[in-house]
Amino acid sequence: MAQQRLALWNAEEDLEEDVDMTIALDGYGQNVQYEDSHIHQPQIDESTLLAMQQHMAQQAAFQQIPDVVKSFIVHFHQAVLDNNLAEITVAYESGWNKYTEKFYSKTEWPEAELIAPLVNDDPIFLILYRELYYRHVYSRLQPNIDDRFHSYENSCELFNYLLNSDGPVELELPEQWLWDIIDEFIYQYQVFCTWRSKVTTKTPDELLMLAEGGPVWSSYSVLNVLYSLMQKSRVNEYIIAQREGKSAEEIAEIVGEYGQRPLYRMLGYFSIIGLLRVHVHLGDFTLGLKVMENVELNQKTPFTRVTACHVATYYYVGFCYIMLRRYPDAIRTFVTILNFIMRMRQYHTRSYQYDQINKTADRMYALFAMCHALSPSRLDDNIANIAKERYGEQYAKMARGGSDALAAFEELFIYACPKFITANPPPYEDPVAINALISSSADAESPTQSSPQADSTHRHLDLFLADVAAQLQVPTLRSFLKLYTSLGAKKLANFLDADEEELVQEMMVLKQASRSISRVTGSEGTSLLDGQMITTSDLNFVIDENMVHIAESTIGRRYAGWFIKNTERTQKILDDLKNMPLPVPPKTSGGTASGVNSQQQAEAVAGQNRPARSGQKVVWGGVKTA
Repeated sequence: MAQQRLALWNAEEDLEEDVDMTIALDGYGQNVQYEDSHIHQPQIDESTLLAMQQHMAQQAAFQQIPDVVKSFIVHFHQAVLDNNLAEITVAYESGWNKYTEKFYSKTEWPEAELIAPLVNDDPIFLILYRELYYRHVYSRLQPNIDDRFHSYENSCELFNYLLNSDGPVELELPEQWLWDIIDEFIYQYQVFCTWRSKVTTKTPDELLMLAEGGPVWSSYSVLNVLYSLMQKSRVNEYIIAQREGKSAEEIAEIVGEYGQRPLYRMLGYFSIIGLLRVHVHLGDFTLGLKVMENVELNQKTPFTRVTACHVATYYYVGFCYIMLRRYPDAIRTFVTILNFIMRMRQYHTRSYQYDQINKTADRMYALFAMCHALSPSRLDDNIANIAKERYGEQYAKMARGGSDALAAFEELFIYACPKFITANPPPYEDPVAINALISSSADAESPTQSSPQADSTHRHLDLFLADVAAQLQVPTLRSFLKLYTSLGAKKLANFLDADEEELVQEMMVLKQASRSISRVTGSEGTSLLDGQMITTSDLNFVIDENMVHIAESTIGRRYAGWFIKNTERTQKILDDLKNMPLPVPPKTSGGTASGVNSQQQAEAVAGQNRPARSGQKVVWGGVKTA
């Protein structure tokens, strides 16, 4: 059996040696290429693949959002849906800033597309959320060109919703948020114009996007939004009707369905302030005050309920008065708001806009110092002392006049003036022109000085310094005139090292500098441009036959009135104290109190109401002394 198996095995070996296995297996698995062309692959285009990848990235990003932030967004959305102003105010002023500091101080908030499932894809809330999102990017981070374009598109969506809906929208927002919407809209416009004017810093992609951008952040579109909000709310008609004392029914008929809504009314008020700001940035100071002709600068005006708006209004109005050479009105405007800031400092220290308010106040102190040097006034010594403490060196130079004064005026003006912008953008749509502009800027020694932004600021600075330069000799001339009641023109010219003709010209400049248009007492309710010509100096003079006659009319402090008023107050306090009864001491267990028996106490109390007899003196509490 074994032999048979062995033979069989040997026979198999012989068979393996005689048979060609490559022929038997037909070349299977050897040098054969696998053809997969007959298998149909799934057809996935590039857009679908990108969408899937984006969806997966969004899911991963959504998981990264903290749970407390998700809960906050859901709560915020519900408050907006319910028009719950109290909850919206807390979420806007407290919650948003709290979570910004905790989670997003150096990064962006989640994009609107990420949080859309949390708010059921509510388009209105997502617009409001994007408004907060881009504001955070502008304030804490560095916006890129996509952020600048998308923030403009979101602003257009918001204002289209408010202005072009079928009737007034069912939306209520806090006044602070409404002001911030207008304020941020103008700020982003200003920042974009500044960024757009710097041609040499643009990349090729940015140049292409700006060439194809069209009217993005154009001055016309910004002004159109503000004027449309003002006209839709009919806020000017509302102000005039209130001033005339019309009834609520008459006012409702005048302003229409839009003007009756607090949302549109406050947007109308804030749009007026926004127009003032835009016109100042564009350099049209007269039109800026013209827009404000129906708004009264007092504590009863609705915009004063928002501190940031209140401060900004007075700042821009005061600056308009400076550029129109109405220094007394500018001083009065700055004194009013700076006193308000000092009184309210303890109340708005916790406001998230506290730093911005303080920066604006510092600029107004600088502007006040400039006005005080050009037109000395004793309207408020407290504000003047603070301005001298903060800008003492510059104020001393400006008050003395001379060659050093111009540098001090220029320094304070550059620091305190608004950020002027140029309405016309560079010609990005013309490649030839833009390349020539880039080449000329590159060849210039100081490209920043040749930018439209710098040119607009220095253009207004030159106009201001031209007026200041004409008055540089006024302080010196005033110091000599105060020493005399009359003196010869030739003698005065010798003091000033000038000839007589130049002296007469400088005295005419002094005469002109001491006269200004100003709003007088009782001009409330009139336009901010209205006023009367007044004399702002306490020094007057007449030139008659080469003789200068000086009349100084110094108005001293009214100490008598101050002492009389405070004496009357003191007398009233003393009378009130005399008429007050003595405090009744608590009774002790023995029936006496503090060593005084009940009979003596009763006599003392009864003696309070008896008139004093001759020879007796009545002191505090009615106790008689000999």
